[in-house]
Amino acid sequence: MRNPDPQPLAWLSVSDTSPAQLTRDTYDRLQAELEDLTTRGRVEIAAAIESARALGDLSENGDYHAAKDAQGKMESRIRQLQRLLKTATVVDAEATADGTVGHGSVVTLRYEGDDEGDTTDFFVGSIEERQGGLTVVSPGSPLGQALAGHAVGDVVEYAAPGGTLRVEIVKIGS
Repeated sequence: MRNPDPQPLAWLSVSDTSPAQLTRDTYDRLQAELEDLTTRGRVEIAAAIESARALGDLSENGDYHAAKDAQGKMESRIRQLQRLLKTATVVDAEATADGTVGHGSVVTLRYEGDDEGDTTDFFVGSIEERQGGLTVVSPGSPLGQALAGHAVGDVVEYAAPGGTLRVEIVKIGS
């Protein structure tokens, strides 16, 4: 049944509706990934599908279905990269250039009320720039906006779903 009153898709994330900020290295890496997927990737998937098709009955051919599934995932990633790169803004990594939090910073925070040694590390930037197991904080998020331009020792407040939170910046790195 068709929705008679179409509404904007509520599940779209902020990154789907606003341009991402990417460092030059990340932009170049994603551009290379897109190029690889649209050339080598598509050729390899087409060969895998053709090889599986040659095995016979497609209704019970696991290789064929696996190759088609891989093709769908790859095409989805291609569309995601094309959309991201089309609207992305390339920014300079501002991490620790002047001792304040900026795009590309790794920030160690202590939440108000936590013990002295109880800290959490965050990466301020795009999810595509994630580093290791660090939690990524978008520069446009309430926490990212609150941290921007602040230095070690500063205490900032930001609006969270559970209310206003206060955090102390313990360390800034890159």
